[in-house]
Amino acid sequence: MASTRDGVNWPRAQALAAAERASYIARNPESARLAGQAAQHLLFGVPMHWMNDWSTPFALTVSEASGARFRDTDGHEYIDFCLGDTGAMFGHAPQPVAQAIARQATRGYTAMLPSEDAAPVAAELARRFGLPYWQFALSASDANRFVLRWLRAATGRGKVLVFNGCYHGTVDDVFVDLVDGVPTQRDSLLGQVHKLTDHTVVVEFNDLPALEAALKQGDIACVLAEPVMTNIGMVLPQPGYWEAAQQLIKRHGSLLVIDETHTISSGPGGYAQAHGMQPDALVVGKPIGGGIPCAVYGFTEELARRVEQAKRSAPPGHSGVGTTLSANMFAMAAMRANLEQVMTEDAYRHMFALAAQLAEGLRAVIARHKLPWCVTQIGARTEFQFTPTAPQNGTQAQAILDGDLEQIIHLYLLNRGLLITPFHNMLLVCPATAESDVTRLLHAFEDCIRQLLFG
Repeated sequence: MASTRDGVNWPRAQALAAAERASYIARNPESARLAGQAAQHLLFGVPMHWMNDWSTPFALTVSEASGARFRDTDGHEYIDFCLGDTGAMFGHAPQPVAQAIARQATRGYTAMLPSEDAAPVAAELARRFGLPYWQFALSASDANRFVLRWLRAATGRGKVLVFNGCYHGTVDDVFVDLVDGVPTQRDSLLGQVHKLTDHTVVVEFNDLPALEAALKQGDIACVLAEPVMTNIGMVLPQPGYWEAAQQLIKRHGSLLVIDETHTISSGPGGYAQAHGMQPDALVVGKPIGGGIPCAVYGFTEELARRVEQAKRSAPPGHSGVGTTLSANMFAMAAMRANLEQVMTEDAYRHMFALAAQLAEGLRAVIARHKLPWCVTQIGARTEFQFTPTAPQNGTQAQAILDGDLEQIIHLYLLNRGLLITPFHNMLLVCPATAESDVTRLLHAFEDCIRQLLFG
């Protein structure tokens, strides 16, 4: 009997991988040429080293992107279900944002002073997310860093609690995992000289007793969490988890920070608003300005007062919070247009309907071929996972990842003009995605499954 892995015929999968790599090389000579040129002066041959970690033999070079599609330098058009891993969740170059930044382009980019868009943007954020006070950053990584600094200052506590397998950008504090139940600094974190486990506590998601035991120590400033874990593969909260967790956090004098950078797919006000959560602080990054580098973070009234008091009580000098380009005029113009004209209720209704169609279609393919896989959906975000039942924590989610199989499926789809998110199996739909795009993805996905099973 041929060997199997994750329900597929593995020798056939390896043969398919070799064929798809050869096809990619043959059909992308211009991307190959540009990759060779880039290697002369770009470290690792790409603008960011992780661009080498995709499924492709060399990086695909994009020439233009609009709506739910992009084109590469070899002239191939792709339907994009990755959408910049949420950065372009509302489509590439949405027209209202493009028009706003075109207007702003002749009126200045940055001045270290408020622009006329600042107050309307903050008011709209307050309306959507239910938190009255806001600040800005250039990325969710920066926003999370700033929030942790503010909350440590406001509470007088030094520790932060995160969930095993969490993702909050490149914030050093969060690179701590549970390894055989022991908090361990992640080996992949480069150049870290401080012992992170002195100030970071890590527990499993959905484990209320572990959360309470950690909070009882009385030294945790805040819990930093995605309401749904997303980057290790989607992990949903169990029924009642967040209701109980919020009570525990409040009872023990800690604060809750919800990172909605990915879960903004849940609705115009994110997962917290859609599910009645009441965080003390909230962060949104990538998609909030339509793909322009920017991020936002908001506080409750009570926390804002504590933060202001901490700043006023501190000695004069740099707070360690904020960068010169934070809240620049260019980003504020993009955010205002995106919030007011792109991230609309109608847009979300369209996205939710298509994501549901996509999720049900994936489930049907998986069922037809009797694969031990499942599909998880949260709003406009869908993921298929190599396990019969969805994982309940980061350890379980890590155990089911299969990078080799992911890359085969991803490259197969890419060679047929379909892009999904690398490093796991996440798919997004945007306001410009059409039903026919979803149908095409499902047909290609099923063709790939047939190749993996039968050759």
